Amino acid sequence: MNSTSYSPPPTPISFEFFPPKTDEQRAQLDRTAAKLRAHAPEYVSVTFGAGGSTLSYTPETVQRLRDVHGMEAAPHLSCVGGTRAELGALLERYKAMGCRRIVALRGDLPSGMARSGDFHYASELVAFIRAEHDGWFHIEVGCYPECHPQAEHAQADLAHFKAKIDAGADGAITQYFFNADAYFRFVDAARRIGVAVPIVPGIMPIANFAQLRRFSEQCGAEIPRWIAKSMAAFADDAEAIREFGADVVAAMCRRLVEGGAPALHFYTLNLAKPTQAVLARLA
Repeated sequence: MNSTSYSPPPTPISFEFFPPKTDEQRAQLDRTAAKLRAHAPEYVSVTFGAGGSTLSYTPETVQRLRDVHGMEAAPHLSCVGGTRAELGALLERYKAMGCRRIVALRGDLPSGMARSGDFHYASELVAFIRAEHDGWFHIEVGCYPECHPQAEHAQADLAHFKAKIDAGADGAITQYFFNADAYFRFVDAARRIGVAVPIVPGIMPIANFAQLRRFSEQCGAEIPRWIAKSMAAFADDAEAIREFGADVVAAMCRRLVEGGAPALHFYTLNLAKPTQAVLARLA
């Protein structure tokens, strides 16, 4: 037997980007993608935008990440604002590009928008993708370890999640969180009702705490009091906030991986440094 010690393979990682709309934003994304590519992501995802506002920006960004940066890019596809024909055409476009992975989401209806499109639930969108392109796309869906903010209760939220898996989803990516126990409890609850697909934790690096607080209030992600109070002590010391945030998130990532998380999906906000700071602590 070879006496060389065995090192397990590193945990797969992936990154989420949003589609740029201006030349400045495109340059920023190019810089970020070039830096994060060095970490060998399994794939990157590209968000869709509220109300289909990025109906054209998303495929353009997917194409650029594939052609310029050599990354496997998975577009988000949202029910909101899209007809069956529009979403079908997008799927055909992504298939022609060579995309093999889709992130299928319900999406949030923007204020003032009266209708959500032909599909009202992500489970309907998943079933549509599976019926039209069975065997081509690997379908990821979203889930909420701390419960979707619009769910009546945790059991109802779990039932909605299972419906997406039963419709044909291959895997799931969670909303971000800062409490590893919430993830482990959610995974255990999902397994008990028959969900067997990989459930990948979504990771939000901490860069701008005021912005993070606003995001968290909108999506229902809880920021533990001890983190918020620690951040308050740093006041306007941006460097101290970044260092503390990277320590906190990296420690959570280590616990998630040790606890069996199959991969880590980083919400980059098109910034490289916050994610790189976490990854450096995991190396």
